[in-house]
Amino acid sequence: MRIISLVPSQTELLADLGLDDEVVGITDYCVHPADWLQKKQSIGGTKRVKVDRVRELKPDLVIANKEENVREQVLEIAEFARVEVTDVVDLPSALQMIQDVGQWVGREEQAAALVTEIQTAFQDLESRPKSGERVLYLIWRKPYMSVGHDTFIHDMISRAGWQNVCADQTRYPSLSAEEIRALNPDRILLSSEPFPFTESHFAEFAEICPDAQIQIVDGEAFSWYGSRLKWFSV
Repeated sequence: MRIISLVPSQTELLADLGLDDEVVGITDYCVHPADWLQKKQSIGGTKRVKVDRVRELKPDLVIANKEENVREQVLEIAEFARVEVTDVVDLPSALQMIQDVGQWVGREEQAAALVTEIQTAFQDLESRPKSGERVLYLIWRKPYMSVGHDTFIHDMISRAGWQNVCADQTRYPSLSAEEIRALNPDRILLSSEPFPFTESHFAEFAEICPDAQIQIVDGEAFSWYGSRLKWFSV
C-alpha cells in the first residue's frame, strides 16, 4: 500500500503504527518523525497541497482532515485516489480516528493497543486534582487569536483541569487587547505553535493583564490528536 498523509499529527500516527515503508508522501509540516522529512516526498503544505505531485506518487490511500486541509484540494485528489477524511474535535473523536486509521491501513491491533494506552493516560490525568483556573489560550499574535468550545484544544484545556475563558465562543476568535483585559484570565497560555510565542512576549501580556500568570505551553501537546496523546498527562 502506498500512503500519503496531509496532516502532521496523523503522519506521526502512521509512523507509530509501523508504516515506514508504506508512507510515500507527507507535508512540509510533518516534522515527526524527523527523519521522514528527508526520506519521504514532500507534497507541499497542509493548506497548499501540490495535487500534481500527489498524482505522480500514485497513492492507494490519502489521509486528510476536515479542518486542516482545504476541501477543494481534497475533492480534486479524490478524483484519482482513495481519500479518507478525519474529523477530530475532542478526545473521543481522536480515539475513533486512531481506530479508523488502523483499519484503513491494516494495523487494527496496533491501533487498539495505542487507544488503550492513551485511555489509561487520561484516566490517570482525570484522577489528579484540578486547579480550576480560568485560562486564555493564545495561538496567534497579530491579531490575538484564542480557541472556542468546539475545538480540540478546548477539550484538552478542560481535561487538564482549567476553564477556557473563551468557552462561550466558537472556532478561533480574534481578540483585542481590551477584550483580553476584560476576560481577566488567571493564567495566559502562549502556545509554541502555530505562532511561535516565546518568553520575549511575556511583557506584552503582563501589560494587558498584570495579575495573570503567563507561561509557554507545547502547542503540539494541546493540538496534535494522534499518538502524541499518550504523553499529554506526563
